[in-house]
Amino acid sequence: MTTAVVTVVHSRHEHLARQRASLAASAVPYEHVVVAIDDPVVASAPWTSASLPTTPLGLPLAAARNRGARTALEAGASALVFLDVDCLAGPGLLAAYAEAVAEEPDTVWSGPVTYLDPPPAGGYDLASLEALDSPHPARPAPPAGERLRGADPDLFWSLSFACSPGAWHRTGGFCEDYVGYGGEDTDFGRIVADVGLDLGWVGSARAFHQWHPVSRPPVEHVADIVRNAEVFRGRWGATPMLGWLEAFEQRGLATRDERGRWSTRG
Repeated sequence: MTTAVVTVVHSRHEHLARQRASLAASAVPYEHVVVAIDDPVVASAPWTSASLPTTPLGLPLAAARNRGARTALEAGASALVFLDVDCLAGPGLLAAYAEAVAEEPDTVWSGPVTYLDPPPAGGYDLASLEALDSPHPARPAPPAGERLRGADPDLFWSLSFACSPGAWHRTGGFCEDYVGYGGEDTDFGRIVADVGLDLGWVGSARAFHQWHPVSRPPVEHVADIVRNAEVFRGRWGATPMLGWLEAFEQRGLATRDERGRWSTRG
């Protein structure tokens, strides 16, 4: 089995370098398919597989993931692993995903992710990542060696997941109507369920999200989130990211009309 790891990159160069080091420590052979978005530094690296420009609306994250998957499959990958550029691969992540995909190819698998504190001087010790394991409480986290099936599609996220080529083709990939931050993850989870695939969690596929500053709510992404929420509502008849939208509303950054349609102010 040839495992391909797809990573989409816009800046975050140090995070990407640490991710590549974490993957190199894996015992499983793999190909790293790096897709640069509006990033000439990464685009010029000899190990980068593809590059995309940005768009007037923002970064085409969904399209970049699809490009990475297409590149990996054209090269003969038999397992696709998608890993956010901020994520470090735990030592068992690739092996656990490869085994799960081979044994249950009609399931799209996710793995628990730990959000790390700021790194100490000298950076994170990759050999000691497992000691930092504390998965995000809002997502399933089965113990190492166990798998959970029948997961809630609305809890899917693209930080770390894997699937077979057949499962990927059945979904058609990420909906490229989403541009910029937010919404495409939940949409993909709905697609997976809609085409009759299962969603599951692999306890041994541990990842570790490198620290970076964040805004709560993410006000720098308000235009993306409002726009993508309306794309989702048009496709599925429900509104995602409602907590963020209501927080924007409270701050006077977004509004909704009597039909529940969201828009930005100004």
